[in-house]
Amino acid sequence: MPAPNPACASNKTEPSMLADSIDALLPQTQCRKCGFNGCLPYAEAIARGEADIDRCPPGGDAGIAKLAELLGIAAKPLNPGYGIERPRLLAIIDEDACIGCTKCLPPCPTDAILGASKHMHTVIADLCTGCELCIAPCPVACIAMVPAPNLTWTETDADRARLRHLTKQQRLTKLEAEKAERLQRQKQLLSKAKSAKNQD
Repeated sequence: MPAPNPACASNKTEPSMLADSIDALLPQTQCRKCGFNGCLPYAEAIARGEADIDRCPPGGDAGIAKLAELLGIAAKPLNPGYGIERPRLLAIIDEDACIGCTKCLPPCPTDAILGASKHMHTVIADLCTGCELCIAPCPVACIAMVPAPNLTWTETDADRARLRHLTKQQRLTKLEAEKAERLQRQKQLLSKAKSAKNQD
């Protein structure tokens, strides 16, 4: 674990600003290989001095060098405990084998998989970050990772992936809030019904 960054202690707003700067340098694949639930949580942990800069395989040595320069610390090799640097990958679905179970949809951080229950799924190649999170949930092993046609992951790609991930997170948060509200209303109606019955 790295020593706390002195800049983080300068004032209360600095860690958040630093985390945003760190996040801007991460590839936004949202692969969780770093051990955190996405790029921003990893950036926040680095800003707090709770995680090292060597945990991002998609960013590789070039990404580590950028983080080191931003933080004013020495660069270091990628920690192999979190994976290895390799060319960009793309998920593909064997559409003949796909059973339409939808289990690959929730883990996709950028909604790059198009499909519905009991219907064939497909990957929108331009939106896939190569995170591999869709592989494990598939019960019929019909998803494979192949070299992406465009091996270069640009800053534009990262910005788009960040926005799509944020949009998905916001949508899920809204759905959870709506679900909780419905449950609360049902409890209130049930409580009123019980009270009315007891009064009778």
